[in-house]
Amino acid sequence: MLITQIKPKDEIISKLSKSIFIFKCIGCKEVLFPENEVDKFISESLGQNSITGTVKIDYLCNPEFSQAYINNHKPEIEKAGTVLVFSCGVGVQVLSSLLENKKVLTGCDTIYINGFQGLTAQNYNCAQCGSCFLNDTAGICPITACSKGLLNGSCGGAKNGKCEVSKDFDCGWENIYNRLKKLNKKSKQKIEIRDYSKL
Repeated sequence: MLITQIKPKDEIISKLSKSIFIFKCIGCKEVLFPENEVDKFISESLGQNSITGTVKIDYLCNPEFSQAYINNHKPEIEKAGTVLVFSCGVGVQVLSSLLENKKVLTGCDTIYINGFQGLTAQNYNCAQCGSCFLNDTAGICPITACSKGLLNGSCGGAKNGKCEVSKDFDCGWENIYNRLKKLNKKSKQKIEIRDYSKL
């Protein structure tokens, strides 16, 4: 089971543009989603922002399913400067990959709890680190996309966009920098030392 919790209000608001499209993934059976807190945050804290649309779905982690929702809401998404996602880290990464030219932010942290987590056959993973870095790394998780789990990369061992650990893996940090460049954002690496007590 996964638990998602809403990020601190100021952390979310400081990164938003004036126009927002919102995805809320109520989650699969294995995810505890704070829907009431999210709804309260949207109604009380986003009044000054223009919300171009909101979608409430489950299984945001399924790329084909998510693409269908993107297609159905394309005009509203295009009007938004930011896509704000309330889900576990996997959902945010899927939307970032599908909306390559759009700023995608997470509104949640995913917390690890002991026990069997299930098996997923997905291209994205969430390390459930309790302090999601996706807002600083263009929607690509440095913990799971980097074979070494580096918070500040790249390590210097990558060659031709491939990881030194395995030539079958893309360098996660090269992907992060390329996406930041595509979004015309400079990397403002303000990632703090990882808090391992949350694992």
